[in-house]
Amino acid sequence: QVQLVESGGGLVQAGKSLKISCAASGGDFSNYAAGWFRQPPGKERQFVAAISWDGGSNYYADTVKGRFRISRDNVGGTLYLQMNNLNPEDTAVYYCAAAYLNHRGSYYYTNPFDYDYWGQGTQVTVSS
Repeated sequence: QVQLVESGGGLVQAGKSLKISCAASGGDFSNYAAGWFRQPPGKERQFVAAISWDGGSNYYADTVKGRFRISRDNVGGTLYLQMNNLNPEDTAVYYCAAAYLNHRGSYYYTNPFDYDYWGQGTQVTVSS
C-alpha cells in the first residue's frame, strides 16, 4: 500500500509558473501508474494529467495541454506537475493519485475510479 503526500502549492500570479510534487512511500512507486486531478471551488474533481509507470506515456486534459507537464522519479518515489502560464481558472486543490498495476505497460488512466490511492491535496491559487 502506497501513501501519497502532495507539496508545493501556494499563491501565484497569473502568467507565472509553479511546480507541485507528490511523495510516495510504503511501496515501489514503479508498480503504479499515476495522475493528477484537481477540484476547483464549488466544482467536481477534474482530470489534469496521467503518466505510465515508467513515464514513457502521458496524457493531458485539453485545458492544460501545452502548459502543464507531468513527470516522475521512480527511484525517489516522486510525482511532479510543472504548471506554466497559470491563469485564475487553474485555482483548485490538486490531488495526486496512484493506480496499482498487475502488469507494467504503457497504461495511464483518466478516470478517478481507476485509481487506488490518493493524497490529501495541495491548494494552488492563481491571482489575476
